[in-house]
Amino acid sequence: MPAPSQALNRLFLLGRHYEARFGHLAGHLRAVVLRAGRLALTAAALICTAAVAGCASSGSSQPAASGSTPAASPSAPAATSSSNTPAVVAPSSSAAGTPACATSALQVKLGSSDGYAGGVYVVIDFTNTSGSTCTLFGYPGVSLVTGPPYKQIGLAAKRSTSAPKKLVTLAAGATAHAQLQIVDALNFPSATCGPTKATALKIYPPNQTEPVYLPNTSSGCTKPVQVMYIGAVRPAS
Repeated sequence: MPAPSQALNRLFLLGRHYEARFGHLAGHLRAVVLRAGRLALTAAALICTAAVAGCASSGSSQPAASGSTPAASPSAPAATSSSNTPAVVAPSSSAAGTPACATSALQVKLGSSDGYAGGVYVVIDFTNTSGSTCTLFGYPGVSLVTGPPYKQIGLAAKRSTSAPKKLVTLAAGATAHAQLQIVDALNFPSATCGPTKATALKIYPPNQTEPVYLPNTSSGCTKPVQVMYIGAVRPAS
């Protein structure tokens, strides 16, 4: 279909043609043509308006993105430590809070001995004389001495780790012991050992700084040769 402007031009041209031929009818025809042109323009405007409205309507008819899309579900709650969860506690010692046995609380003496070719095993006893429960743990300190005045001979006893350390609880009057091994100094060459006879054993109870002296005439080495070995304290059998 020709555009409204083309149709109007044709009508104007037709009007001029009829004006030339019919004269008095030209004015009337021109008026008709102008009215028809206005109507054509109005119709075109209405058509365009309807077309625009249709476009807008078709665009708005599309469903908008739904706002009802479920939100991402919340993540699982982070693990939290509960204050009601009991802490892991190491088994408490039956002697918790019990003081260590001081030297003054102990009677220290030599117990049984067992000789062998080249040396002797001697038991050192520790008896609680304080009237209150106390504990012993670890190794006594032991050395051979001359005197008095007391002077250490060679090396102190070396700790023997053949048996593990254990906390020993001593009730009043109870006894614990440790085993001391003394190797005969005469087993070593004199030049290497420098043997000397002792007059006593100097003994420190475990974890104490005050010693006890017990008479003993074993021979020790004045030179750095190991002749004594001491075990950890154990409950007396």
